[in-house]
Parts: sequence; C-alpha cells; structure tokens
Amino acid sequence: MKLFDVYPLFDINIVRGKACHVWDEQGTEYLDLYGGHAVISIGHSHPHYVEMISKQVAQLGFYSNSVINKLQRTLAERLGKVCGYDDYQLFLINSGAEANENALKLASFHNGRTRVVSFGKAFHGRTSLAVEVTDNPKIIAPINDNGHTTYLPLNDTEAMQAELRKGDVCAVIIEGIQGIGGIRVPDPSFMQALREECTRTGTVLILDEIQSGYGRSGRFFAHQYTGIRPDIITVAKGIGNGFPMGGVLISPMFAPVYGQLGTTFGGNHLACAAALAVLDVIEGEGLMENAAIVGNYLLDELKKLPGLKEVRGQGLMIGIEFDSPIKELRSRLLHEQKVFTGVSGTNVIRLLPPLCLTMDEADQFLERLSKVL
Repeated sequence: MKLFDVYPLFDINIVRGKACHVWDEQGTEYLDLYGGHAVISIGHSHPHYVEMISKQVAQLGFYSNSVINKLQRTLAERLGKVCGYDDYQLFLINSGAEANENALKLASFHNGRTRVVSFGKAFHGRTSLAVEVTDNPKIIAPINDNGHTTYLPLNDTEAMQAELRKGDVCAVIIEGIQGIGGIRVPDPSFMQALREECTRTGTVLILDEIQSGYGRSGRFFAHQYTGIRPDIITVAKGIGNGFPMGGVLISPMFAPVYGQLGTTFGGNHLACAAALAVLDVIEGEGLMENAAIVGNYLLDELKKLPGLKEVRGQGLMIGIEFDSPIKELRSRLLHEQKVFTGVSGTNVIRLLPPLCLTMDEADQFLERLSKVL
C-alpha cells in the first residue's frame, strides 16, 4: 500500500526537535518559524510536556467518556481562568475542523436555523460543514456544497448588517485573525458591530481561534483586542503542542442535553495531560507576553526591509506580503538559510513560530531573510 498522494512534500525528513529548532535525518539544523502549521505552541520536546505525557501514558492513556475523567475537569477550570472565560463550558474533541463542526451544529440546535455567514478567504477546516464555510471552491466536494453559506467581504460592516437583518442566519463564523487567508486582522470596529448585530438578530457568533488563539497574538485570544465576547470559541492546534486535540468553549446561554454532542477520542486522558502541560508552560514561562514582545519586534523590523509590499499580524502570527510570487524565495529560505516558514496564497510568507521564540532567534531570521531578498 502507498500513501494517498495529496501533499506536495519537501524532500526533508525531520526526526528531532527542540524549542524553535528541528533537525533532519542528516543532522542538519533548521530554525522553525512555522511550528508545523501553528501547532507547536510551547516549543518542540519541552521537558515538562514530555514528562507529563510520559507519566500519563504509563498510567492510563485512554478510557471512554462514559466515566469520570478528572483531568477534563481540571483542564476546563484551568483554561477558563487563563483565557478569561471561566463562566463558559468546554467540550473536547480532536481537531480544529471537528471543533467548528460541533460549534455550527450547536448553533443550529440553539436557534433552529441553517444559514451561515462566513468571510472571503476564510478557512475553517476540510470536513462537511467546516469546509462548506471555507472560502475555497477547490476543496469543497459536491456533497459538501449544500448552499448553507453566504460569504461576505471581511470588515464590510454594511454588508454584514444587511445580511443578518434578513433574520434567517444561524451563525456567523469568523477567525480571530485570518490565517490561510493571508494573516488578515479584522477591524475592532467591525468586530464590535458584528457582536451587536448578532445579539440583535439572534445569530450565534462563533470565533474560530484555532490558529490565532492560545497566546499566539500576544493575548490568549486574538478577538480580545476588540473587547467583544463571542457565543462560541473554537480552539485546536496549539492546545496540545502536537498532540491531536480541539475544544469548543460554549457560552452559558447554551444548555447541554445528553447525547447532543459526542466523541470517542475527544478529551482522553493523554490529550488532557498534554493540554495541562501546555497551560503550565504558557503561564510559567510567560509565553503570551513573549509572543507580544518578540512579535512586535519582528513586525517593526520586517517593515524596515526593502522589497516588501506589506507586513501584517499580531504577536507571533505574521504575514509578509510581496508584489510577486514567493515560491522561490521560500525555497531559498528553507534550503539555503535553513528556515521553515509557511505560505498563504502565492505572495504571502506566513510566520507561526513556537511562542518561546527568542529575540536572538528573531534576529537570526531577519538576517537570513535579508540574505535572500
């Protein structure tokens, strides 16, 4: 049997990682400014993380959600306090797409509606409803194209208000910062108007913080820069530092019903141990504050470099846009300068490093980028 060939691969086999660095099987070291799609939040192979999941798997890796799991309760309490939503409820699953699936399902249960508003260049996942609210026709199969979604321009307040005032919109789903869409930050005034209109029309507001959350922006959630509180927040990626995990943070306005949502693997003992280790390190090592400081430094310094069209982002979620395609530039960064970066579309390099990135490592990246510009 062969692998189903859907990923264009770099001819590099990464076998080891430490903090913001990874090594291939030849022993070549790379600076990791991408963190495996923003998944590595506290750094590769953090010793506390390794210790906690090692101890947990030696004791119990999994049992079903038909029994009490005190690790889930501890995680919910800790996460609520750290992120500022201690009055919300937590449902644990396995991935970002699954988080958005459950969020949309819960919204429809709540108000009985079926139409969703999403935004241009949005990405919310590759499954069923999640891909239907993703603005990329190439990955929406006919079976997923069910006419539930209306796409609007990001930051267009008038268009948003006109659509919601039709009275039939189940939910609005929006990223705290658009990731795959090119690191585009919603305007605070737009977000505030969106919150007001959702409340006025009985529309559920879902904040997809899967890529922009868990401290990456310099605050726990990117939407917290705008002063709003959504009805549902979805998280994944950095929640487990590489262990597959996702979550839905649910407003008190939703009353749970037995059997309404469910999962086999979600919130298992090993995943909870990983997630608790992540919170320990984020708090104990001040990684949210570090993301803000180092991220702001990178944003400021990148704007000084020649040949860039625009630099966007918050904290350690940064987009570097060029006037021309960056495929060759990114390849040179990887193969000549040994730096992993991401991409958005054809013209944007995307930076999503571990939140422990140091000033010295930021300077290393700036130096290496300058060499290929």
